[in-house]
Parts: sequence; C-alpha cells; structure tokens
Amino acid sequence: MAALFVSDIHLSPDRPEIAGLFRAFLLGRAHGADALYILGDLFDYWAGDEELGDHFNAGVAENMARCADSGVAIHIMRGNRDFLLGERFAHEARVKLIADPTVIELYGRRTLLSHGDDLCTDDEAYQNFRRKVRSPEWIDSFLQRPLAERRREIESLRALSETEKRRKSRSIMDVNPNAVEALLRRHGYPMLIHGHTHRPDRHEHLVDGNRCERWVLADWYQSGSCLVAETRALRREPIFPA
Repeated sequence: MAALFVSDIHLSPDRPEIAGLFRAFLLGRAHGADALYILGDLFDYWAGDEELGDHFNAGVAENMARCADSGVAIHIMRGNRDFLLGERFAHEARVKLIADPTVIELYGRRTLLSHGDDLCTDDEAYQNFRRKVRSPEWIDSFLQRPLAERRREIESLRALSETEKRRKSRSIMDVNPNAVEALLRRHGYPMLIHGHTHRPDRHEHLVDGNRCERWVLADWYQSGSCLVAETRALRREPIFPA
C-alpha cells in the first residue's frame, strides 16, 4: 500500500501520448494505492466545468472515476492552469478537491501539500496576476461569459505567458527560499511536497533549528515521475516507459 503524488500533467488533446500514460497510470500503478494526490495542473487549462462537455475531458473524468471506484482516494489541488476546476468535475470524477495548502498525516508524518506557484514570490508580475484571477469577483465574472469566449481568453493569456517566460531568468521562476521557510514555519515545520516549477528534486531547509524536507514533483513533459510514499520512506518512480 502506498500514497502517490503527481503534479503538472497538463492533459490536453494536443498531447495524446501523455493522456495515454495518465490513463495507464490510473488503471495500473495507481490501482490498489491508499491514495493519489494530484497537486495542480492536471489539465493544461480549464475554463470551467462546462469543459466536461468535451469528449477528451469527459474521458479523463471517467478514467479517474474508475480508479476511485477501485478504492483509491483521489485528491486534487487546483493549479495555476486549472484553478477553475469545480464541484461538477469533482462529482463526475469521484475525487475530492483540496485547498492549497493542505496538511495531511502521511503514515504518521505531518506533511504539507501545495501546488507551489505562490512560493515563486520573486516573480512579482505573476503574483499580481495570480491575486487578480483568484479573486471571487474575477472568477464569478469570468464564468458568466460563454465557454468559447473563456477559451479564447485563456489561449491569449497562455500565449502572453509563454512570451514572458522567455524573458525571465530561471531563478525568478523558482521558489523563493524565504517564502518556503515562512510557509514551513507557519505550519509547524512539516515535510513539504509541491509541484509547479518542473524541477524535481529533494531539498532540506533548516528553519528555526528544525530540519525540513521539501520534495518537488516532476512535470510529465520530460522527467515524468510520481513520488511514492510507503510508511516513512519516499522514492520516485518513472512514468515514461523504459
């Protein structure tokens, strides 16, 4: 028995190979696990739960429901690409939406889960944008627009984001150590697992004399893997076939 952690899968009809890997993962490796935690950006974008009318998205929800029906507790945290995932999706996929951040007991070890984008505080432009689009007022207004219009807006924002990324240094798009330590301090020095940066690694932080582990999850573009927790041991397993 194990708990599995993944993030940044970025499912899209444009990447059928990743969708196939995720389906195989749900119906294979994840089958029989205690729990599966998806820490943000399951989808490349999500314009609202009307997206379930799309055949591709409905298929993802169906495969997740099959995994959940086998006894796996699936928890999903919204990411920066799919923060509009809602209760309709959760119902159809038979998953539980969890807040960012969330503290869990992982086989007796306090563990803090986060997507991780709010830790990239050096990127002030992104943080300003994040605060704007996560406000209830912006979300309510956006979801009242027709789905096709929402999709066009998201595509425009994604194109702008990609342009901005090319202008930014790698360091500015990584987590800020002070932000990480403040988060660990605020939650009582737990272990931290997060995604977003696409830089899988294990780090140690000494915070107020407390040694804290930080595990960064892989994206599924290049270095795809899942983090496996069994009792107190953690290890990575590759996703891509050998």
